[in-house]
Amino acid sequence: MKLAQLIRPGLVVSALVALAACGSQTTPATGSVGEVGSESQTRVVAVDGGTYTDVTVDGLSSMLDNKDFAFVNVHIPYAGEIADTDAFIPFDQVAQNLADLPADKDAKIVLYCRSGAMSAISAPELVELGYTDVWNLEGGMNEWVASGRTLLQLGS
Repeated sequence: MKLAQLIRPGLVVSALVALAACGSQTTPATGSVGEVGSESQTRVVAVDGGTYTDVTVDGLSSMLDNKDFAFVNVHIPYAGEIADTDAFIPFDQVAQNLADLPADKDAKIVLYCRSGAMSAISAPELVELGYTDVWNLEGGMNEWVASGRTLLQLGS
C-alpha cells in the first residue's frame, strides 16, 4: 500500500510537469500550435517540413491594408471571395497549380476557404513543397462574414 501511495503523487507531479511544458512558448512540435504575434492575431503551426502561420480575420484585415502577399482562395466549389484575392486554386490541386503561385518560395502566400478546413489542408502541403512563408485564415470566409466584413460574389 505504501508503494502505491508513493507512485500516485509521482504520477500527478509528472502529469503537471508535462502539462506545463505544453503551454510553453518554445518551438512547437509537429502538428502543434504556439502563440506568436501581437494580440494573438497569429499563431505558428508546425508541420512536416516547417511551419505555417494561422491568422485571425482582424490580423488579415490589417495585412490587407498594406498587401504584400499572394492571396489565394482554395475553397471548392466557389462560395464567394474576399476582396483583393489573387488566385483560385482548389485545395486538393495545389501541387498541380504551382504556376499560379509565386515562383519565389520565400514569398508570402495567404490561403483561405469557407471555413478554414480546406486551407488548413493546403497550407502544410505548400510547406512540404518548400514554401517558407505560408499563412492560413482561421475560420475562413465564415469568420470573415461573422466579423461584419463582406464577401464578393464575382466568380462562378
